[in-house]
Amino acid sequence: MAISKKRRRLLLLSIAVLIVAGLVWAVFFRKKEPVITVQTETVKRRNLTELVVANGKIQPVLQVKISPEVSGEIIELPVKEGQQVNKGDLIVKIRPDDYIANRDQADASYKSVLAAQATAEANLKKAGADFTRNQKLLAARLISQADFDQFQAVYEVAQTQLTGAQRQVEVARATLDYAVKQLIKATIVSPLNGTISKLNSQVGERVLGTVENVGTEIMTISDLNQMEARVDVGEIDVVLIRPGQKTRLDVDAFKDRKFTGVVTDIANSSKNTGSLSSSSSQSQEATKFEVRIRISETEAFRPGMSVSAEIETRYRTNAITVPLASVTTRPPKPTDKDKAPKKSVTKSDATNGIASADSTNAVPLDKKSKDAPKLSEVVFVVDGNRVKMVPVKIGICDDDYWEITDGLAEGQEVVSGGYKAISRDLQDGKKIRKGAATDKEPKT
Repeated sequence: MAISKKRRRLLLLSIAVLIVAGLVWAVFFRKKEPVITVQTETVKRRNLTELVVANGKIQPVLQVKISPEVSGEIIELPVKEGQQVNKGDLIVKIRPDDYIANRDQADASYKSVLAAQATAEANLKKAGADFTRNQKLLAARLISQADFDQFQAVYEVAQTQLTGAQRQVEVARATLDYAVKQLIKATIVSPLNGTISKLNSQVGERVLGTVENVGTEIMTISDLNQMEARVDVGEIDVVLIRPGQKTRLDVDAFKDRKFTGVVTDIANSSKNTGSLSSSSSQSQEATKFEVRIRISETEAFRPGMSVSAEIETRYRTNAITVPLASVTTRPPKPTDKDKAPKKSVTKSDATNGIASADSTNAVPLDKKSKDAPKLSEVVFVVDGNRVKMVPVKIGICDDDYWEITDGLAEGQEVVSGGYKAISRDLQDGKKIRKGAATDKEPKT
């Protein structure tokens, strides 16, 4: 009996020791909840200006490409690239020998048909006099009707010949005018006051006219007093741009200066319209629209200089804002409806027309990929030493801040860094501590 009580005490003591050891192990060796180091910022009201950034080239507002209307050899080119010219100055002369010969030939033909017209007029005058005289003789019954009919026919033929001669004169006159214009076109003068910004030809070269050909581009004349930036804007941003919007410009050639401008024109068609190709490289090319920006300042710009434009599209005054890094995406929290079991319809059921008992929750097989939850924008609000994931609606943004249209109030404290914590580590209810940044958001 004594031995049995002693064993019972030892057993109880052993159990008590095991319980104490388990509690000690649980206290000292259990896995501790990780604490995430973050940076925070207070929600404030700010004025925001949304910018669309685009790159392009500087070009003159007025630029004329000079191509001859007639073909031939250049015998005079009294200009050079970069030279100033005035409207009406001689810039190109093409050898006129052939055109002078054509003019002289047309002139001779014109004078010939003029002589033929004069002859026709004289014949008509004579035929008219004979017709009148014989008409009186017929009335007096001094000639026969047959003789009179001959004089009447000659008179009518003379009228017709005069009409034909007059038409030939008109044709010859038109031919002469055309030959004279062709001769005039062999001499080209400047159509505007400007600068020879590009010169492609030299004296002695033969050029093609634009009458029946594409024509040779001899030179380009530009008015460098009025310049504009022509930038390429993507299809997503171009709908935000309107004529009259202000723009800040950075020209690579003038690193220490900032320029301003105003949007004047937005292209209606994309730059790659009409150049579709089956090649994969062109089919994947981004769609761009050309936007023209008139530069306000006058500077020694040269056509083709690289420029970067920041177009001010939308504005917000006194808007609730958070740093750009504070906004991230997470799957939405599941609701009771999402938690309800959904039965997939098998292919055999679909083929045989069999409907399940729970047909309201049935999900077709071909729609499984579409059932993935859409990501929503969220911000992590500081709640003591933990964070609360809050869904938000965002508006416009500038270089540093997002506009929050719904979900936050002024004065709340939100997590603003680091990038890894916001983009991946943080979840609703996670424990945090405020500290210095341990990582940086990668530049895009």
